[in-house]
Amino acid sequence: MPETRRAVREDFPDDVPDSPELVTCEREGDLVTLTINRPEVMNCLSFPTLKRFRLLLEELSTDLSIRCVLIRGAGERAFCAGADLKERKTMPVELVPVFVRNIRALMDDVERLPQPTLAVVNGFAFGGGMELLLACDLRVATADSRFGLTETSLAIIPGAGGTQRLPRLVGKAVAKDLILTARRFDGAEGLELGIINRLAGAGELAACAQELALAIASNGPVAVRAAKRAIDEGAELPQEEGLAVESECYSLTLETQDRLEALAAFAEKRKPDFQGS
Repeated sequence: MPETRRAVREDFPDDVPDSPELVTCEREGDLVTLTINRPEVMNCLSFPTLKRFRLLLEELSTDLSIRCVLIRGAGERAFCAGADLKERKTMPVELVPVFVRNIRALMDDVERLPQPTLAVVNGFAFGGGMELLLACDLRVATADSRFGLTETSLAIIPGAGGTQRLPRLVGKAVAKDLILTARRFDGAEGLELGIINRLAGAGELAACAQELALAIASNGPVAVRAAKRAIDEGAELPQEEGLAVESECYSLTLETQDRLEALAAFAEKRKPDFQGS
């Protein structure tokens, strides 16, 4: 077993099972879809769900033949309603910090994937569910989806990156409005705020997400990963330092066969056939 796999497993208590049915993984061509499969509890995140999710992400992070990862919730009611509060209610107090550490680590795992990630949101995305979609690179949702970092209404704060990722996306003033009031909002407002990238019509969510994912997958895979890295690592730096990051990432594309294929395809007036090398 690879060392990295053992490291993830060691983040969890020994009695937490690895339950493959809780998060499923389906591949279609260059795309992979991860589905949180707990529709009966609005796809909330329990200890076993976190373990399965993190183990899958660990596997995907090393498979660079995958060009985009879509994340969704099973059923029609929810993307993810956050932490499993029923489990939390009966959880021994000494395990609460372990759970919080793992739910935060899940979001970090998503954000650090080299491949672009796309949250496909239908229904509720509250608390940790919204933090999960904020950790993704892009977000597609229906107009009637419901969002919110609602933790202050439970006398806690967002603890899995929400207080950091949301202001970086929409600015501090808007983030404070949403977090301090625990206000819920719909997909249409999410689009206006810049949280949602694409708003899908009724019955069109899967097609809208597929179209966006395929648009990403059609480009040079090395270049897409390099561009993602340049933005993630450079955008919060002073511009001079950010430009240095961009230059380093650009250099990764210069010696690729895909760059030569793009030039040949342009000259021959055909669509390039990128191989990710």
